[in-house]
Amino acid sequence: MIKLVASDLDGTIIDKAGSIYENNFKAINDLNKKNIDFVICTGKTYPIVKGMCSKFNANYGIFGNGNEIINLKTGEEIYKQLLTPEQINSCISIAKEHKLHVHLYTNTEIITESLQYMDLRNYKLQQSKIYDSSLKITIIPDISQYLLFNNPQVCKLVISSEKDLSNVKDEILEKEDISVTTIRKYGEYKDSIINKEYEYLDISPKNINKNTALNILKNYLKINNDEVLAIGDNLNDLDMVKNSGIGVAVANSYDELKSVAKYTTENPVETGGFAEAVYKFIEF
Repeated sequence: MIKLVASDLDGTIIDKAGSIYENNFKAINDLNKKNIDFVICTGKTYPIVKGMCSKFNANYGIFGNGNEIINLKTGEEIYKQLLTPEQINSCISIAKEHKLHVHLYTNTEIITESLQYMDLRNYKLQQSKIYDSSLKITIIPDISQYLLFNNPQVCKLVISSEKDLSNVKDEILEKEDISVTTIRKYGEYKDSIINKEYEYLDISPKNINKNTALNILKNYLKINNDEVLAIGDNLNDLDMVKNSGIGVAVANSYDELKSVAKYTTENPVETGGFAEAVYKFIEF
């Protein structure tokens, strides 16, 4: 019997236009009525999606691709990991050597030298009120100087480019013992919010990912792996979907995710792929 449903947000429950299919709300409400824990698993930090968590009446949240776990009913912080100043400065140095865009996430702000790529996307989403975000966007002339004088607690760092970042990723991993995930937004996965194709490196503390965080939450809740249904669409969902009791890819997912999922929905995000998965594997 499924006791926990963990789901990504963008591309899984929320479509490119920021719309949410009506049946997805119904599915989440039905999970709550059945006392099945609903867990939001997102690469976004908590302040960005705080309003959405409340709208979905989620029980728990895994944020920043796994560097923070919060009990959304009580506000308790169950788990948190931060990048060290040395790791942050090393990544920024490499990014600047390659003339790449970099921005940082703390629990309260996005820090950037200019709005581009993902931080521009987050700015536009904030302006549209889709997420009802409380995150502050801080634009500064020199990110290294800002870090030196303010010493913020950085949850994750993002390096973005329209060029292939494979060599940059390798260079970072040679110097630092951290987690680096590549996300590509090309072709059908183009970022429609800012109308741009690019890729980015999502950089977090070592062994931080959605799957690891979900394992920590399962242990906290004393839930077995076969009691977990995990749903996603992107590459940062891959391990979570692959290793859960029932792992589902929505129809619009990357092929790599579909290849490890136990089930791929007939419906994409726009027509309720999330709800399809919930009703297929849970009896109400």
